[in-house]
Amino acid sequence: MVTDAQVRRLREKRMDGNTVGAAAAAAGMCERTARHWQEGALPSATKTARTWRTRDDPFDGVWTTEVVPRLAADTERRLQALTLFEWLCRQYPGRFERGQVRTLQRRVRDWRAQHGSDVEVYFEQTAVPGREGALDFTDASGLGVTIQGEPFPHLLFEWVLSFSGWTYVALAASETFEALVAGLQGALWTLGAAPAVIRSDNLSAATHELKRSGGRQLTERFRGVLDHYGLRSSRIQPGKAHENGVVEQAHFRTKSAVEQALLLRGHADFVDEATYEGFVREVIDRKRNRPAAARLADERPYLRALPSAPVPNYTTFTSVVRRWSTIRVGGRTYSVPSRLLGHTIEARQYPTTVEVLYRGHVMETMPRLRGEAEHRIDYRHIIGSLVRKPGAFARYRYREELFPSLTFRQAYDALGVTHGERADVEYVRLLHLAATTSERHVETTLRALLDDRQPFDYAGVQAVVTPTIPRVPVIHIPTPDLAQYDALLMGGGRC
Repeated sequence: MVTDAQVRRLREKRMDGNTVGAAAAAAGMCERTARHWQEGALPSATKTARTWRTRDDPFDGVWTTEVVPRLAADTERRLQALTLFEWLCRQYPGRFERGQVRTLQRRVRDWRAQHGSDVEVYFEQTAVPGREGALDFTDASGLGVTIQGEPFPHLLFEWVLSFSGWTYVALAASETFEALVAGLQGALWTLGAAPAVIRSDNLSAATHELKRSGGRQLTERFRGVLDHYGLRSSRIQPGKAHENGVVEQAHFRTKSAVEQALLLRGHADFVDEATYEGFVREVIDRKRNRPAAARLADERPYLRALPSAPVPNYTTFTSVVRRWSTIRVGGRTYSVPSRLLGHTIEARQYPTTVEVLYRGHVMETMPRLRGEAEHRIDYRHIIGSLVRKPGAFARYRYREELFPSLTFRQAYDALGVTHGERADVEYVRLLHLAATTSERHVETTLRALLDDRQPFDYAGVQAVVTPTIPRVPVIHIPTPDLAQYDALLMGGGRC
């Protein structure tokens, strides 16, 4: 079959002065066919639409009575042709074949185009320089990144200037207020300027539900952050992700670019989170920000200056240390050094850490709890009291937190076999030894003893971890008699 492209090629070659044979060869047709198509309409214009069927309609008798009424009732176009086909197969056993599903899909497509309900139209928008920056979080756990071999579930905070496409990316453990403020301020201060409007969805970290109307409104804390930078908030309707299409499309491009870079790298393991974040930002700078540099230069005159300083990207909690040597921060329980018992402390909750301050001095910094974890107990904070009251270990509410690793848990189980009821006492002493010397050294010693299936106790482990230091003899040197030296000097003078 001769195509329009072949005929155009033929006629171009003839106009250049080529013979019919040469033009036909260039167009990929025989000379006889070429003579037929030297002039006149193109092949596509000579075809007539086929109005007859080449085979019997397999859906004759069910299309009008069974399919069309259901398509007409499906005003939202959610009913799939495959679902209809499977239903017809159940209603009329043996009548339809699997290969006919594509025919039904085409019939459904054409019916909806001719008789179906109207569909939602999207309106392409013109970006205004300096007006808008869009932000959102996206789950990046699917990239398969690991930190020192351990799975690293995480989110990416992403900010995009709608006009220039300049992009800022940061890691986030979860979609919290602190992570949102840290990401927003990181973008603004890296850019060195601010747009007029922040576009986002109804993030739970920035909005709260209105009980009467059922809508959502900015929280006072996040409104204060926006006021600090003179930013206005623009939010999309719930369930309408396309209304924030700038950043939604950026999510796809960002994760695709990072995935490809990881494939070229050969593995997805990193030494720490900072190294991985630097890797992601290098990819974004190369793939997104360098190509956007010219448009960003055009946009900069329309951006606004930043205030003199950022706002704190942490939430402050004031708490009295309870008699269990614990505090409550953000609805979760953390242990603190027992010397703070009864004192009022200030806890600062950052995106990934929690700082404990007493009278302005940082007393402890610990990882922030993530996911469903409700408490974090550091055995070092309470072991001093527990070693004096080892009987409390058996029914301690947070006992499982007192096993720093699987090796310690296995050591406790082994002590239960060999020491019976004294296992608690022996294990608590081992914990105290780990707290006062080196947890890693104690763990290594326990691992070796467990692997060799040797019975052990606190005294044996202590002998390995802190062996007896040889006593150095004390040498007493008498004070010299200076009178003899004086006599020598005086006798020498008389000479």
